[in-house]
Amino acid sequence: MTDFIHPALLFIPGALPIPFLSGSVRKAYLLLIPALAILAVLAMEPGSYGEARFIGQEILIAKVDKLSIVFATVFTIMALIGMVYALHLTDAGQHVAAFVYVGSALGVVFAGDYLTLYLFWEGMAFASAYLVFAQRDGPAIRAGFRYLMVHIAGGVVLLGGIISHGLATGSLLFGPIAGGLTNGGMEVGDYLILSGFILNAAVPPLNAWLTDAYPEATVTGAVFMSAFTTKTAVYVLARAFPGTELLVWLGTIMALYGVIYAVLENDCRRLLAYHIVSQVGYMIAGIGIGTEMAVNGAASHAFAHILYKALLFMGAGAVIYVTGRRKLTELGGLYKTMPLTVALYMVGAFAISAFPFFSGFVTKSMVIAAAGADHRALVVLALTMASSGTFLHTGLKLPYYMFFGTDRKLEAREPPRNMLIAMGMAAVLCIAIGVFPQPLYALLPYPVDFEPYTGLHVMESLGLLMFTALGFVLFLWALDPEKTISLDTDWFYRKGAQAFMWLAERPLARYEQSVSNVSETAALPLLHGAARAGLRLDLAGVDAVVNGIAHSILHGGGRLRRLQTGVVTHYVLAMVVGLIAATAVFVVAWR
Repeated sequence: MTDFIHPALLFIPGALPIPFLSGSVRKAYLLLIPALAILAVLAMEPGSYGEARFIGQEILIAKVDKLSIVFATVFTIMALIGMVYALHLTDAGQHVAAFVYVGSALGVVFAGDYLTLYLFWEGMAFASAYLVFAQRDGPAIRAGFRYLMVHIAGGVVLLGGIISHGLATGSLLFGPIAGGLTNGGMEVGDYLILSGFILNAAVPPLNAWLTDAYPEATVTGAVFMSAFTTKTAVYVLARAFPGTELLVWLGTIMALYGVIYAVLENDCRRLLAYHIVSQVGYMIAGIGIGTEMAVNGAASHAFAHILYKALLFMGAGAVIYVTGRRKLTELGGLYKTMPLTVALYMVGAFAISAFPFFSGFVTKSMVIAAAGADHRALVVLALTMASSGTFLHTGLKLPYYMFFGTDRKLEAREPPRNMLIAMGMAAVLCIAIGVFPQPLYALLPYPVDFEPYTGLHVMESLGLLMFTALGFVLFLWALDPEKTISLDTDWFYRKGAQAFMWLAERPLARYEQSVSNVSETAALPLLHGAARAGLRLDLAGVDAVVNGIAHSILHGGGRLRRLQTGVVTHYVLAMVVGLIAATAVFVVAWR
């Protein structure tokens, strides 16, 4: 087709007018762009678009097939729901960041080559980081810097892998990596690409950026973040590494890891963030299994997960919006004043817990069935256990302590109407997919030969859920949230950063001062004296250099202290320079 419209072109350039619009015009515009994007995706037909050559390599801006369409469909639907949820915001910056974030995710989904993928990949990182910084408090600023630091490091690893892979294969086109299919023979560059992808998928131990940053984001920003970054990573893994055995076990570990850490959480959004890790584990395991049913299960579960996880974050965000509280030990009794929020949240809770007639039941079970068909009993057992833990914490513990439990006498009300409408849209889709799964199954990459509503499957699922509920009632006394902080793998780079700053502010600063003293009292007078004595050495250049170094050393301590107050500006400039340098390295490597 010649009338192909890349949805990223609707969102990224479409973000530019937002600051100049206001009132009803802005609100209409914020809804119009996602609606047009949905129509653009529905009108697509498989094919390749935007072919060109750059630095001697074939570039393919957009490649459309069934796998990209299923992810693009849910991304654009989620963009519309997210914009409805955020309509009450007057902060244009958050709307701009959300548009760029969504557009970048769609750019990755349709990328036909690694260069295009990389540019949109980095765009996602910066746009989503703004949604953390926009909270504008100390914890959010610090979490935002850590988020950027991790993702920029991951981007460097990915870029190195792309260059290495391209030099080895002679092509930048993005597609299945042969080593991933044969479980062996992957090159160093392939492993670097895999590492960059699994970092964005939040695979432990590379997961702490998610549970660190998402709870600190703005109420609306966290909803967008829950939907795009990790699922974009699921997409690229499904595209490049289906059938990679390592992913089976990484995904299985993820599913259990997230559930275990959720047990320890007191922060409602941090608990939900750990369940993102757990649920993405099902998708990663399905991609690793690599059969048609498993890949279909991963793609369909990603579709369902985006909607129900956004609904859960919207429900928790509504509570934070009206109460200003997010700790379970500070919440309770809200069912009296927020009944609609409770009901809509519980739809998401039933969906993530895989209750019959909710979306998770018809998608998560496909991954588990694929593991069983592939004779992976241990994987089936682990994923089933994780499913029980999901219901225990997201479906029972969190709503009990947030909405019921001890009445904290908080002044609360239902959130703004637009937030309830967005939650209602997501809830309707969660139920519709659960009751009528065939339209979703028709979108999937391979023909679907799976029937979720068999008597045995329904009874097994209900039995597991009911026994989990019984265990919750019997052991409720042991599940009380505590005012503690759980340590995750971010402990290492948090402590490492503290050690680095200590090194910079004390030993290195003292060394600089010592060098400056030596320069002032000995080196500079000696050089000036030699020049005045008429030695036949041209020391003018040396003198200028030494004076510059000495001046830098003398004022270094002051700059080091000012760094703390100007850190945002310096960091942003450094990131821009880093992107330019990365692009330059890429071009030089290919020339």
